[in-house]
Amino acid sequence: MIINKIDLKIKNTSYPNHVAIIMDGNRRWAKRKKIWQFLGHREGANTVKKIINYALYYKLKVLTLYAFSSENWKRSVDEIQFLMNLFTKILNNETINFKNKNICLKIIGNISKFNANLQKSIIKAENFTKNNNGLILNIAVNYGGRWDIISGIKKIAVKIKKGLLNPKTINEYNFSKYLCLNNVVPVDLVIRTGGELRISNFLIWQIAYSELYFTNILWPDFNKQNFKDALEEFSKRKRRFGGNN
Repeated sequence: MIINKIDLKIKNTSYPNHVAIIMDGNRRWAKRKKIWQFLGHREGANTVKKIINYALYYKLKVLTLYAFSSENWKRSVDEIQFLMNLFTKILNNETINFKNKNICLKIIGNISKFNANLQKSIIKAENFTKNNNGLILNIAVNYGGRWDIISGIKKIAVKIKKGLLNPKTINEYNFSKYLCLNNVVPVDLVIRTGGELRISNFLIWQIAYSELYFTNILWPDFNKQNFKDALEEFSKRKRRFGGNN
């Protein structure tokens, strides 16, 4: 596949390596279409497949997708069941495609709350693609940024208690090793669809210096041109990381 970066009008130095997306707007999309609300999630899943292909096309190193937050358990039992079934189906159907496309799939979040069947599908999919060295695809499910930080603190506390870690040596760099996304390049760009202007407890430690891009486009309608627009906007940003340059 020939990659055409000219159409992006961006320099290699400003090209994002890691893009994270808050996929918002499935239910509103269905409401506008006057169809069953849950079908918005199904259409959103189809958009996920397309976005993964766009990430491959634009040679991203890492793509992280916020699929199900730890707060989403507040939704109706029927909707949660639909989402869990949909996620299981996607894992079972798409894992072979991930393998063939050299995608390494990683699930981040607390999966212990999921049923045994879904947990089994997650572990199987991760193991099946773990040796792939192309795009790293992180899917955040039952994930919350606060949970991530607290979980990291607990891991550190255990090591300190066992005498394996000196608390005086802890800094922001080695603390990051105990969080999700500890072994990938930093998040360069966060995209949120659906028009909301917030990060909703997503990667609150990891996106300290990420560029934020908000769009009114609902997730099921988010297409290649919209993705390209976000990448081009990123290329125009001047990233200082707290410095002057």
